Amino acid sequence: MSQSSYPPVTQHLDDPDAAAREGRRKMDWALQHMPILSKLREDYEESKPFEGQVIGMAMHVEAKTANLVELLADGGAEVAITGCNPLSTHDDVSAALDAHERITSYAVREVDDEGYYAAIESVLSHEPTLTVDDGMDMVAAVHEDHPELIDSIVGGCEETTTGVHRLRAMDEDGALEYPIFAVNDTPMKRLFDNVHGTGESSLATIAMTTNLSWAGKTVVVAGYGYCGKGVAKKAAGQNANVVVTEVEPRRALEAHMEGYDVRPMAEAAEDADVVLTTTGNRDVVTREHFEVMKDGVLLANAGHFDVEVNLDDLDDLAVDRYEAREGVEAYEMADGRRLNVLAEGRLVNLAAPIALGHPVEVMDQSFGVQAVCVRELVENGGDYEAGVHEVPDVLDREVAEIKLAAEGVSYDELTDEQREYMGSWQHGT
Repeated sequence: MSQSSYPPVTQHLDDPDAAAREGRRKMDWALQHMPILSKLREDYEESKPFEGQVIGMAMHVEAKTANLVELLADGGAEVAITGCNPLSTHDDVSAALDAHERITSYAVREVDDEGYYAAIESVLSHEPTLTVDDGMDMVAAVHEDHPELIDSIVGGCEETTTGVHRLRAMDEDGALEYPIFAVNDTPMKRLFDNVHGTGESSLATIAMTTNLSWAGKTVVVAGYGYCGKGVAKKAAGQNANVVVTEVEPRRALEAHMEGYDVRPMAEAAEDADVVLTTTGNRDVVTREHFEVMKDGVLLANAGHFDVEVNLDDLDDLAVDRYEAREGVEAYEMADGRRLNVLAEGRLVNLAAPIALGHPVEVMDQSFGVQAVCVRELVENGGDYEAGVHEVPDVLDREVAEIKLAAEGVSYDELTDEQREYMGSWQHGT
């Protein structure tokens, strides 16, 4: 495959050495609070499970992710990485990765669409044998543009809800040509990253970006999946009045029985002080909703792509647009109302100017699952057919056990008699 013309991050920066030093400082701080990756790093540096592998990655390139990338490289792999969102890359962290002898980083912050896809091409020019994705853009590029790579790819991992949805659709169409672990769907990801990570980081980022309080505000949470549950719980914990919108009846009922006000978006939009989308779908907030919103409403997205809040509709309605505050763009309506969009409608906890993403401890768990899944593919990739696969439960448990040991938490185990009882159908009343 010919080398893409898109260069590594160091060629985009005025002082890449200084940037790399600052990026390394951020990575070192994060690693202090990542006991799972620290333990796996010790193991992998010694055993070198990824020797001879080339890992292509499209991820949010910031300090926590960087420690996963470096772990894979220190475990013997050659790694090429780019961003999975134009606004989530930290250039200094990207430069620190690129300084590693086994890592090439093409991730650059605020890259345009052409550069974004050109950087993916550059990663694929390394001819990866494994892919690690956050949103599935790299898997799509392999299948659509470089099918010649498929035969040499052992497998891949996908981190996000949105990416797994896309992969399952691809799999159902018979179009997915190599095995991919749905890392997003493991208990160690969903119960912590999606719930606590999304909830805490989204609300913290919005508060820091706007300097506004949550107390007493009406917060409309679109979607009551794992991410929506986390946002609703954390917002209620900061004394907001939470309204949930849903399209799935059982989730709507679950939100209702958790004590939240459940309404259609057309009704909820009228009372909203903040609307936060978490669905992974498009056109969740559209013209009909903008027309009834009150002055000063905040519009933010905690789903993966910038399609949940329809900015084309909002732009059509606006008579003026201006930067109200760094990371906040005000759309002024003809009647004087101002609707405020955070982080251009992109993933707010990663794309806002001061965003730092999920808490370090939470991402340690998710990246730990990624790391053991990559190891599983290298060791046993031939056991998995093309398609989406659940992460083997033994791997998820391994990561949980490392975390509990690091936290000094002990727990019970089943006795042989209990295990036999639970595994038998012959015990009656």
